[in-house]
Amino acid sequence: MSAGRHGQCTKHIMECEQAKAVIIGGGIAGASVAYHLTQLGWKDIVLLEQNQLAGGTTWHAAGLVGRLRTSNSLTKINKFSAELYARLEKETGQPTGWKQVGSLIVAKSKDRLIQLHRTAAMSELFGVEVQIVSPAFVAEKWPLLRTDDILGGAWLPHDGKVLPKEVALALAKGAQQRGASIIENCRVLEIEHTNGRATGVLTNQGRIRAEFIVLTGGMWARELALRCGVNIPLYPVEHHYVVTEPLPGAFDELPVGRDPDLCLYFRGEGNAVMLGAFQNFSKPWMVDRVPDNFSFQLLEPDWEKFAEPLANGKYRIPTLQQANFAKFVNGPESFTPDNSFLMGEAPELRNLFVLAGFNSVGIASAGGAGKYLAEWMLNGEQTMDLWSVDIRRFGPWVNNRTFLWQRVSEVL
Repeated sequence: MSAGRHGQCTKHIMECEQAKAVIIGGGIAGASVAYHLTQLGWKDIVLLEQNQLAGGTTWHAAGLVGRLRTSNSLTKINKFSAELYARLEKETGQPTGWKQVGSLIVAKSKDRLIQLHRTAAMSELFGVEVQIVSPAFVAEKWPLLRTDDILGGAWLPHDGKVLPKEVALALAKGAQQRGASIIENCRVLEIEHTNGRATGVLTNQGRIRAEFIVLTGGMWARELALRCGVNIPLYPVEHHYVVTEPLPGAFDELPVGRDPDLCLYFRGEGNAVMLGAFQNFSKPWMVDRVPDNFSFQLLEPDWEKFAEPLANGKYRIPTLQQANFAKFVNGPESFTPDNSFLMGEAPELRNLFVLAGFNSVGIASAGGAGKYLAEWMLNGEQTMDLWSVDIRRFGPWVNNRTFLWQRVSEVL
């Protein structure tokens, strides 16, 4: 064995001709599944990554870890992620950048404030602490924010942020410490199957037979699955955020902020500010095929497309009006037709499990989603109600490429 690029211990595929489970894709989702399968006692696990760990979508994610979602099950998933990330560095020795900075959601309309009150009431049922706070509280937590038009906000003190690439490496390291094998620069060419059951993978380095296959390949998953007759309806969309040069008054422990009326999110990034947006219409990444070697890469900046979010950001954070910008991140991310991720056993092929299409919440959800998928595989059934993300909710017609690129442009 030899040390991989990120200090991970990397085996050659010839040492792994047979496995209990093969996981395809070394982003945060694949690393989480490997981590939790080994935690449940499965030792013969092989994680394959076609380039380097975390090099697809994971590394350029914004790193926001919010606990509250729209259902009890999804909230449980995110709560578990936050708790896992908080302890992962101590367990594995791999830094994750976890900081419990909390998050603020601001309301500039009566309707939004009513919605936040409802959110707070629901969160109590889900076991997530949410406080409805005054504009003065918002100004105290985020001194750079314009608050004269804010009616109030919601404060979630246990939310936080991480360094996404480092979390993926920590999960992979934890899996490896319990016996999993990690093979980088190993591209899966085909998922092999017999009599309606997945039986292994053919790679550019050889073949591995396996009892279970887990496809966590992000925006590459759809095309690979189609080769074995499986539908994974997702498509990559351009997601934009910017990072300023250092700003007076900015610091890394600023809470994660969200202004849903202006479709913005923002947080501290060292002594600078990160500003991101969810736009009314987003750009699908119009490529015939997602390149195999698209690793630790970004798309070209699109300042024209980001003009409206930037104007809204300069309104909400007035100091941005004088700011220079050090970085424009234009990273493709997988989106699904209904804004919920895809999880579970593929209906077309037994023992092929999927975890992909995270709709820009992959960092916040992957820790918990990996746990519940691993339990699903071990028990042969869901260990809680996961129908809202179950891949079986979609029929094959949804995987039409023209439909997907038109639909996902609305979802982000």
